[in-house]
Amino acid sequence: MFCGLDSDLYPLKSYGDVAYRVYGPWARHSINILQSIQLIFNVGILILSNGQSISQMSKGTICFIVCLVIFLVAGMVVGQIRTLARFGWLANIAVWINVLNMFFIMGVAANSLPNYAAVQAAYSIAPGPVHRSAGQPPGTSFIDALNGLNQAIYSFGGAMIFVEFMAEMRHPMDFWKALIIATCFIYFVYMFFGLFVYSYQGQYAFNPAMQGLSPYGWQTVGNVLNVITGLIAACLYGNIGLKVLYVSVLEEFFHAPSLIKKAGKIFWVGLIPVYWALAFVIAAAIPQFSYLSGLIGALCILQFTYTFPPILYLGYQIKKDAMLPSEQMDVHGNYNREDSGMTRWIRGYKRRWLMNSFNVFYALGAATTAVLGIYSSIKSLIGAFNGTSVATSFGCAAPV
Repeated sequence: MFCGLDSDLYPLKSYGDVAYRVYGPWARHSINILQSIQLIFNVGILILSNGQSISQMSKGTICFIVCLVIFLVAGMVVGQIRTLARFGWLANIAVWINVLNMFFIMGVAANSLPNYAAVQAAYSIAPGPVHRSAGQPPGTSFIDALNGLNQAIYSFGGAMIFVEFMAEMRHPMDFWKALIIATCFIYFVYMFFGLFVYSYQGQYAFNPAMQGLSPYGWQTVGNVLNVITGLIAACLYGNIGLKVLYVSVLEEFFHAPSLIKKAGKIFWVGLIPVYWALAFVIAAAIPQFSYLSGLIGALCILQFTYTFPPILYLGYQIKKDAMLPSEQMDVHGNYNREDSGMTRWIRGYKRRWLMNSFNVFYALGAATTAVLGIYSSIKSLIGAFNGTSVATSFGCAAPV
């Protein structure tokens, strides 16, 4: 779709641009709003994760809501960076810090007991022998399986920024090479790490993993590295998320000043605290890392990675195949269609009916999975607030 719709005169710069070319303004606005929701939730998840790290480092002496505020303030400071032009090397370092952290966690998990206290606080699982299962563990429900699926989607989904990558790279093969290498790297590291830690901790494996270690010293090392990479990620998510919200919503609907103008730069400085405060409210109101990340995985990430692509490609291919040889574009850029409506759509669909039918089936399957994933996350969150977790909304007790 990118290669077919991008041009020098009308470049594609975002996921919403693809939706706009295929289905019109309503699709673009829907995509941009959902993208903004995902990014602000991602910032909220980072606040929650790093608030848990700070709580563990303080050995629970600091009220949990204060731990969230500490990271919130740090995020507001780094969020003032408007341009990410020289940020690539720092983001690259963050990847390798995470990999180093994984090695530490694997070594410690293999030589120490799980953090029973954290698991009991978060999920009410009592201490006992470690059990492992090659399939779905006995005693777990369909909702538990869906929650696991939501975590997989949260970990691997990333199609939301593919268009931005392609817009920067320009040469299509550069994108393919980067995508294949990155996907293989992520898949190998995640699968190896996940299987390794689960083989030692079983049902006591915690998310994030460094907070499931029992030795305080190594737990603190992991948490410090997590806070460092969390700040880098927060800067990226906060910056990109606010820019998407600013350009697609504030500029377009409320005529806010452009970010390249002085008034826009001043407005940006004032918006950063507001944006981070909204993310903080999300984190403090729902202090359940796995269920919150699972919810955003099912609500947003699954759509960008699995539901929207076949729907967009279906519309793109039908419109392309519905074109007749006699239809031409005049010198003023007007395209003279010979027909419209259902007749045109049926003609376009029949041209590649097998691929189009597959995309319909695929989109329906993805939408069904999304509904089930949202349902399981909401049910689990309700259960957590009914006493499964010690943490409460805007409370002092930490979920670790």
